[in-house]
Amino acid sequence: MAENLKTVVSSATKTVEINRATPTVIVGERINPTGRKVVLAALKEGNFDIVRKDARAQVAAGAQVLDVNAGVPGADEPALLLQVMQTVMEETDVPLCIDTANKEALAQALGAYKGKALVNSVNGEEKSLSMVLPLVQEHGAAVIGLCMDDDGIPPTPEKRLAVADKILNRAGQLGIKPEDVVIDPLVLTMGADSKAGYVALRTVELVVKEFGVNITMGASNVSFGIPDRPLINSTFIAMAVYAGLTCPITNPLVPEIVTSLLAADLCMGRDDYGMAWIQAYRKRQKEAQGE
Repeated sequence: MAENLKTVVSSATKTVEINRATPTVIVGERINPTGRKVVLAALKEGNFDIVRKDARAQVAAGAQVLDVNAGVPGADEPALLLQVMQTVMEETDVPLCIDTANKEALAQALGAYKGKALVNSVNGEEKSLSMVLPLVQEHGAAVIGLCMDDDGIPPTPEKRLAVADKILNRAGQLGIKPEDVVIDPLVLTMGADSKAGYVALRTVELVVKEFGVNITMGASNVSFGIPDRPLINSTFIAMAVYAGLTCPITNPLVPEIVTSLLAADLCMGRDDYGMAWIQAYRKRQKEAQGE
């Protein structure tokens, strides 16, 4: 079993530690125009009200890191990403996960960011490795490594493990420490492949055993096309925590997800005397009573 590594990210004023010995860290996913028409339309108009609202709401719901994406077709992404980041940083002090595939946008965002950001993301493709990792190293950031390469997303846990190994090796060659690489096993939908959830979970187990690094994933992907998605997502994310997931990228405004993560942390011995669970329970009771 590899050492259980600790990933640290920060804003100008707040530090967040990600580790399997401590409660699960939620990375809020909602500041992203992909698949959210209302956010896309607002950003196209230069309206950041939804960004402000989503930033506040996600942190209030338990997100400790916020993913920020400004991928609006036809927009000046480097400039827009800086505006979105600035807006979020005015509303909250949590660390940011900078989410872009645009090299110029990433470089400018990292240059402007005060703290240690999490970059979303690099993968095993040569183009991605050569573009993203030098910027991560230059700015002292942490980075999410996706288990895919020039051949696509591998079909087996063992092959995804090999991609994780490649990313970690290339990062290491640049002086990026293993604890600053958070691996994403990539969750595909069980609506298209009934083994997709198992493959992702098994990949998590293998990566944790081999490298001890922290694990993220977009857990809601597992249920696309299947009824009662919140039930599937909450069950899957709890199972993933047991396998080694430490910082899922998810929507903290979905009660089933947050409750499932709290229960998973309690069952894993990460919630002393159940205080976080009890506090959340009391909050739910007050909300149900309209207080």
